[in-house]
Amino acid sequence: MTVTTEILDRSVSTHPIESAIETYQLGKVYRTGFWLNRKVESLKECTLQVQRGETFGLLGLNGAGKTTLLKTLLGIVKPTAGRGLLLGKPLGDRSIKQRIGYLPENPYFYDFLTGWELLEYTAGLFEIPRSIYKQRIPALLELVGLAQSAAKKKQLRQYSKGMVQRVGMAQALINDPELVFLDEPMSGLDPLGRKQMREIIISLGDQGKTIFFNSHVLAEVEQICNRVGILAQGELICCGTLAELLPNDIGGASSTQHRYYDVSGRGGNPDVLSRWIPNITYDDNSWSGQMHGEPQEFLATLRLLDADLLSLKQGRASLEDFFMQQMELRGIRSSS
Repeated sequence: MTVTTEILDRSVSTHPIESAIETYQLGKVYRTGFWLNRKVESLKECTLQVQRGETFGLLGLNGAGKTTLLKTLLGIVKPTAGRGLLLGKPLGDRSIKQRIGYLPENPYFYDFLTGWELLEYTAGLFEIPRSIYKQRIPALLELVGLAQSAAKKKQLRQYSKGMVQRVGMAQALINDPELVFLDEPMSGLDPLGRKQMREIIISLGDQGKTIFFNSHVLAEVEQICNRVGILAQGELICCGTLAELLPNDIGGASSTQHRYYDVSGRGGNPDVLSRWIPNITYDDNSWSGQMHGEPQEFLATLRLLDADLLSLKQGRASLEDFFMQQMELRGIRSSS
């Protein structure tokens, strides 16, 4: 990994402090239907800033507009309203293409190429000198977990979905980009692959690179991101750090609907306790889990059950809890 870090490292101090991504009321409307007479508003007045060196996660259900926003930022799709900047340049400016990397949600490459040949081909598109890419390709294959296998010599048509995802990450980094766009980077990966991908994203952030990615794996986003945003039906409904979005009580000081406490104790009636602690686990006569509701009422119940409380600590809601709450508040129950 030391060789990889040496090759891919770029100090964030070489750049002035400014936004890597800025959008102002960005919108996109698609025309559908046989006569193209129906309009679908995929993105609605999206205003967003992502700072240099930040890892930003964009969340949303299928069809929420995540990929549309990402493709609009990349210049693949032209917006129908608003404007934006990428690394200080207007969206679509070709001069920044050398400075960004992109892993699409369902990458498809020339399937008769080997993994090594794909990276050579991509390096050629960026006009990277042979002396550089000959060092960079082995480092990237090692980074994504393909160096110690025969994968680099296999044709891509023989790759599994997870292997395609791995080599797709390698091609996204071949030009040592300042800004990396990842569309569902965990897609198709097994648990070990997801852990490895997570470590890669964290290491890129440690090197000062800006990461912008979409994901459905909320637990992974919670571990990786500096900030997150949620898209719902084309609208950016909230954006901030996890500390800002996930206080101890996401329902507010006067609400108990989403408040919970990490509790443990011993004794009592399991059937009654499970009404307070839905995910209760037992170990001999001891129990633990997350208690939802008011502590005073729970403690009164324990006294009636002749049970002992060992610990009670207010917990923070998970990103998944917060995400589902935001969907419920807007009456969104599916991605259709």
